[in-house]
Amino acid sequence: MADIIFTDANFDQEVLQSKTPVVVDFWASWCMPCRIVSPIIEELAREYEGKVKVGKLNVDENQQVGGKYGIMSIPSVFIFKNGNPVKTLIGAQGKEKYKKDIEEVLSS
Repeated sequence: MADIIFTDANFDQEVLQSKTPVVVDFWASWCMPCRIVSPIIEELAREYEGKVKVGKLNVDENQQVGGKYGIMSIPSVFIFKNGNPVKTLIGAQGKEKYKKDIEEVLSS
């Protein structure tokens, strides 16, 4: 499955109550670095299918969740485990950095 769309309405169920780790890409359509990260997030969704849930949350359309987590810069990629953010990556990163952090969360 490609990435999932997270919203204010489904965030608790899809992310906070997930039995598997979740990668959330906080983004907006006008953000150029977000567009650079987007294909990487899609690749990660395919590579980690069945191990990690990967999705995106548009901060312009879902301000409640963005506000709750203090999203001030995008792209911001959070990795959640057991309902808690355990890794935060601010700004565009390379695929290997995301993979390294996902692997650390999976092995913890």
